[in-house]
Amino acid sequence: MSSILTNNGAMVALNTLKSINSNLSKVQDTISTGKEVNSAKDNASVWAISKVMESDVQGFSAISDSLSLAESSVSVAAGATETVTDLLTDIKSKIVSAQEENVDRDKIQADIKALTDQIKSVTGAAQFNGLNLIDGTDDVKVLSSIDRSADGSVKTANITVNRQDLSTSAGTYGTGGSLSANSVVADSATAVASAGNTAVVTFAGSSADYAGDAATLTVGGVALQFTGATGQTETDAASYFASAINALGLTGVTASASSADLTITSTLSFEDLAVGVSGLSGDAAGTVISALNGSTGLSLTTGDIGERAEQVDFSTTAKVNEGDGYKVTIGSASYNYVAGKSESMEDVARGLKTAIDSANVSGVTTAVTQDSSTGQWSLKVDNDGTGSSSLTFAAAGNAGGKASGGLFGLDSIDVSTAKGASSALDTIDTLISNAIDASSAFGSIQGRLETQSEFVGKLSSALKSGIGSLVDADMEETSARLQALQVQQQLGVQSLSMANQAPQSILSLFR
Repeated sequence: MSSILTNNGAMVALNTLKSINSNLSKVQDTISTGKEVNSAKDNASVWAISKVMESDVQGFSAISDSLSLAESSVSVAAGATETVTDLLTDIKSKIVSAQEENVDRDKIQADIKALTDQIKSVTGAAQFNGLNLIDGTDDVKVLSSIDRSADGSVKTANITVNRQDLSTSAGTYGTGGSLSANSVVADSATAVASAGNTAVVTFAGSSADYAGDAATLTVGGVALQFTGATGQTETDAASYFASAINALGLTGVTASASSADLTITSTLSFEDLAVGVSGLSGDAAGTVISALNGSTGLSLTTGDIGERAEQVDFSTTAKVNEGDGYKVTIGSASYNYVAGKSESMEDVARGLKTAIDSANVSGVTTAVTQDSSTGQWSLKVDNDGTGSSSLTFAAAGNAGGKASGGLFGLDSIDVSTAKGASSALDTIDTLISNAIDASSAFGSIQGRLETQSEFVGKLSSALKSGIGSLVDADMEETSARLQALQVQQQLGVQSLSMANQAPQSILSLFR
């Protein structure tokens, strides 16, 4: 049925043309924006995912800037620690020169002072954007990542950059909990005396004839032999060995005889003296070391005369925390060291040694040792009696202080005297070790920051690629669709024109 009121063909053609025009408009938008999904109405799910990923890309861009800033700060600090290490090495060469007798120590000291001032200048200037990583102990956290979990929650991750304090600060001794149990004076000694330790060798017999009798006495690895002649007695044996020992000229070792008793005295500061009796025959066979280091009641044929120095033994199990302070009292003065982060009992012992050596106490020398079997660190203190024949000796500790700087003791290096030059050699080695440790720590963190920065860059690129695969248009496909829709549009227009001409044919029925 044909109708002049309702043109079904035109309506179909019109709707088809509208659909073609709508699709053509979408393709043109895709071409102009380059995106298949440009808004939520295009594909709500894909659009939402892409926006979340785009926000993450922006976040990683900020993280990249943060890492670049941190890399620059650490690079400055690493360069400074390397410079400080070189300057400390120069100071060591000056200190070594000062060990000689025929040198102008005052001029050497002036050079050391100039190098010390230069080190302080370097540590003070080693900052980037106001951040100095070699002054103070507070850690610096660097934003390194944003981690999105499966449930959509986000949390940040950080890389901690540990400051390496290379200041010369002495720190502040705390008033917190007692740490005295971690530093104990060995043998409950209450004083550091200049008197030597002794061993007494008692020869047997009472005016017995030692004719043909023999004895061998070993002192410090040197064997001395006595063979009695007719009429000689235990007194002659004791006198012989006393004279023989003194004739050896062993540093810090003397001997004296009183009747049948031979007394061997050692004033060695940080070294035991081995004593032994062997090869006994005849009346001399009753020979024993009846007293060792002043103790009586012993019956030994061998033994060591202990070193003169007294010592503080440090715990092998206790942890050292930042701010833990340890104190050694010698005479009327106390010497402190306050530990920094990640330090050990070895650092405490060496820090206390530096504090004592820096004070240049008359007659007092120090040494740091470790027991090879237990691993225990000890600080030894010796007194040669130059200042006082006996000095009070005690140790204590408290938590809650402010850490000493890594170059603590540098200001006190003084090579103007032979004793000062000797002490300075130990101090500078400790300071060089601290500076090298700081350089090593910064080198490690530099590598980690660079690795993380590279990873963030790759991750950002991967996210951008993922976003592109979700929302970007396939331009080859879009171009083909555009041409097809343009042809369809032309055909649609022609079809609509033909449908609109259909009612004209009805007029022929009325002619």
